[in-house]
Parts: sequence; structure tokens; C-alpha cells
Amino acid sequence: MSKKEIATSFLTMAARGDVHSAYEKFIAPDFRHHNQFYPGDRESLLLGMQTASIQSPNKSLSVKQALEDGDRVVTLSHVVRQDSKAPEIAVVHIFRFEHNRIVELWDFGQLIDPKSPNLNGIFQEQI
Repeated sequence: MSKKEIATSFLTMAARGDVHSAYEKFIAPDFRHHNQFYPGDRESLLLGMQTASIQSPNKSLSVKQALEDGDRVVTLSHVVRQDSKAPEIAVVHIFRFEHNRIVELWDFGQLIDPKSPNLNGIFQEQI
């Protein structure tokens, strides 16, 4: 399994509420993260993700792009909460790997404004 596949699988499993299994399968024991809303340890983000999956059980996450370079993977994802009027979100995750396990994570989100004047859209790729 490539690092891109690992990152994508981790995000997909966590978004559908299988957070504990995603952690056991893909996250290193010495994992650390940079999410500003939680302490930087493995357990705090695990609990935060589990709580989020309980509070928004019908959330979907679709990885639109994944880029791999050495020990890093960057993903661009679309998050939609099916059962609420909450805005959709574009999220960038940056993963650092050691021995095919995620050891470090950064994440940044942007609310998607449905009235945005940008005709290119957030996810549309021009080739």
C-alpha cells in the first residue's frame, strides 16, 4: 500500500466513524499532530475525532487530490455533513510517515461559500 493510499484510507475510515480502527492500523504509537484545538499527542486527537464522529455521524469525506513526495503526503478533501445545514468544508491534511505509519499530521480547513464568485471552484482542476 502506498503512502497516498494509507493517508486516504485513514481519512476515509475516520470520517465514517471507524476512528479507533484507523488509528490502530495507520497511526504510529509516537504520533503527534498540530491541530490547534487539541494537545499535540496521539490520544487527544483520537478522542476528538471519535467525538466528532458521534456528533456528526452522517458526515462524508471525499479525497479530491493526494500528492506524495518522500515521507510526506498532502491531501485535499471535501467534507459534507449530510444531516445538517452546516457549511461544506475543504480540508488540507499534511502527513509525515516513518515505516509506512503516520507519525505527524497537520490539518487546515476552509468553509466553502456557496455564493463564492470564483468560477473555478475549490476542487475543479484545470489541466
